[in-house]
Amino acid sequence: MTRTRTSLLLIAVLLILLVLFANGCGLISIGATSTSSPAIGSTEPTASPINPAYALPVASDSSPLPDIAEVVAKVKPSVVSINTQSTAYDIFNQPVAEQGAGSGWILDKSGIIVTNNHVVSGATKVTVTLDDGRTFTVDQSKIATDSLSDLAVIKIDTGDLPALKVGDSTKMNVGDWVVAIGNALGEGISATDGIISRQGATMTTDTGETLRDLIQTNAAINPGNSGGPLVNMAGEVIGITSAKFSAVGVEGMGYAISTFAANPIIQQLVEKGYIVRPWLGVASTAVNEWLVITQNLRVGNGAFLTQVADNSPAAKGGLRAGDVIVSFDGKNISSDADLNQSILDCSIGQTVSITYWRGNTKTDTKVTLSDSPPPKS
Repeated sequence: MTRTRTSLLLIAVLLILLVLFANGCGLISIGATSTSSPAIGSTEPTASPINPAYALPVASDSSPLPDIAEVVAKVKPSVVSINTQSTAYDIFNQPVAEQGAGSGWILDKSGIIVTNNHVVSGATKVTVTLDDGRTFTVDQSKIATDSLSDLAVIKIDTGDLPALKVGDSTKMNVGDWVVAIGNALGEGISATDGIISRQGATMTTDTGETLRDLIQTNAAINPGNSGGPLVNMAGEVIGITSAKFSAVGVEGMGYAISTFAANPIIQQLVEKGYIVRPWLGVASTAVNEWLVITQNLRVGNGAFLTQVADNSPAAKGGLRAGDVIVSFDGKNISSDADLNQSILDCSIGQTVSITYWRGNTKTDTKVTLSDSPPPKS
């Protein structure tokens, strides 16, 4: 009896295994892709033509690339190398000579050259090397600079130089070809090409000055290019190379001061030697925690006046060093940068209202802005 039951059990097991084998064991393969066809009567969508008559468009004849070599040949004779010497001090307060290099371009055949302020600022000696190899030492009295716009004009004692034409930067468009030419890395005049990436850009320099109406380009800009021209395909200057945005992972972000912004500054530097702007007559710094504690200030933001010039509009309005301006012409002032920009936004002769704190007292006054005096030599 036991043997019979055992035999029946074995037969049953075998039958079950045969059924499972015939049905593929009923197991699911994880991650496997089914290659079986949809079952008859399936509702899965099937591919259908989108446009049986469609044909890929045939490329038309494209316009030729600009002749960069022709532009460089036209402009290069008017681009100069500028080398500077200045004095710095080491950790032991001993004087150390420093060398600098930049670029410039000939504005007028009489020897007037445009460059950046930061190229020549603080230099004790400035030399200009022309494309033909001649080198001139610049008389310090023939250097006119403007730190706010980062522009400078220098004059060398020679004539009959190949001057560049100044173009209209407002007629340039994003995507237009441009060429930057300058004394890159102080190794001589070289050229890079690119396009206009953006117009009307703004950036703050290492010295804290805010430059506006800049042209952004992906043409390679390197140290030494500063002051050189950014030109269009007609060889006209539409920008003065000024700065490059440098950061890890950032490429192709160079900046040039547009001729639209630069032209009035250059005109005044040539005619007067300095720039006339609305003038309040103060030096200031942003309020910070240290000033709040050491000066016992009642406010945590504003422009702290470190100096007030004698007989200046500020002095005539009752302001003095130690005051904190918090409002200027109806605008809230949070820092010295706010105050400086607010002054620049006004006109010479304009009367403005100022709110300031002196100790525990908040006071309102009115001042009439005058024109800025010539810089002290």
